[in-house]
Amino acid sequence: MGSIDINYVAKLARIRLADSEKEHLAKDLSNILNYIDKLNQLNTEQVPPTSHILGLQNVFREDEVLPSLKIDEVLDNAPMKDGTSFKVPRII
Repeated sequence: MGSIDINYVAKLARIRLADSEKEHLAKDLSNILNYIDKLNQLNTEQVPPTSHILGLQNVFREDEVLPSLKIDEVLDNAPMKDGTSFKVPRII
């Protein structure tokens, strides 16, 4: 793997680094990129793509229509109403 221009990376991230931090981060980034190179060498043709490591399923319940308040009851406490709707101040 080629050398990492840590100054360029810091500029992209818009962070200032002390010289000691630059040396440490350059080494860490180099190790990370070398590891990614190793992972890229693996044969993954038979591995299906996934979006999550665990088999997840939707945990939401089915929708059920239940009785609710009558419109008149709901609007009784509204400061402003227009027929069967809440009336709100115009923003734009």
